[in-house]
Amino acid sequence: MAAVEMQAVLSNGDGTLRISRTLRPTPKGTEVLVKVRSSGLNGADLLQVRGLYPPPPGWPEDIPGLEFAGEVVALGEQASNTLLGKAVMGIVGGGAQSEFVCIEQSNLVPVPKGVELKAAGGIPETFFTAYDALFLQGGLTLGDRVCIHGGAGGVGTSAIQLARSAGAEVFCTVRNEDMHKKVQDLGCITLSEEEFPGSGPYDIILELVGAKHLRSNLQELQQLGRIVVIGVGAGATSDIDLRTLMAKRACIRGSTLRSRHTAEKTILAREFMRHLNPLFASGTIKPIVDRYYSYKEASEAYDTFKKGGKFGKIILTWPT
Repeated sequence: MAAVEMQAVLSNGDGTLRISRTLRPTPKGTEVLVKVRSSGLNGADLLQVRGLYPPPPGWPEDIPGLEFAGEVVALGEQASNTLLGKAVMGIVGGGAQSEFVCIEQSNLVPVPKGVELKAAGGIPETFFTAYDALFLQGGLTLGDRVCIHGGAGGVGTSAIQLARSAGAEVFCTVRNEDMHKKVQDLGCITLSEEEFPGSGPYDIILELVGAKHLRSNLQELQQLGRIVVIGVGAGATSDIDLRTLMAKRACIRGSTLRSRHTAEKTILAREFMRHLNPLFASGTIKPIVDRYYSYKEASEAYDTFKKGGKFGKIILTWPT
């Protein structure tokens, strides 16, 4: 049988991109093939196209993309035929910025009612990450006081909404003053980075920016507080005074999703369907999209992402 091709965003390995044809993946076993309609951009994609963040084994090295939304169009020999034609979304180790992507059926999540497919491609990575960090890693409970460093980005805007939906009091640091009003309208109190010292104590601090905050995070942490690190764009190393950590009986945790085993992603997908899909359907939470680009404008989309100053997600769209 002749090989079938597809269009994809391809990395040249030096920070530049091209749109070209490449082989379309074939679903095997319990995998399904999804016709991609939208795929969000993430910081990991920028690193991958620069050759600084290779994908986990088994995922395309030259096609970035960690999240997608689309329709199931083909099945592996052991996949459920009830999935054909369904609108789905999910997270993968790479390759989502292409016309088609393969994924284990257990890692799929149905697109929530009321959410457009073009917006759904910006949901999985950000909301999975925020949910995992706040609830599974941070142990968020009703009435907790939470601070999110980097509240204007995709994960930040998702985390604000999730924490608010759980009854937390939410604060965010936002570097760009022009974004303060937009972020505050999501239901949090916005702070400049200079206003953060002295603003605590917090039960949970979600670190999306990097190590430069770590010392002040410990100072502003409540007794038995938790710091969850999921972003290091502004630096990955820091000196801290462990006596502060000990005195507060605090916890510092780190988390990534990309390299997790399929079984762990399955658990997250089930948690998402149980807890988050109803919140999307009711309008309690929603994807925040800064702007859409056609996949043919991928280079421009990446340039916009790199410039910063965005509110929510940048999403690539694909033709039907």
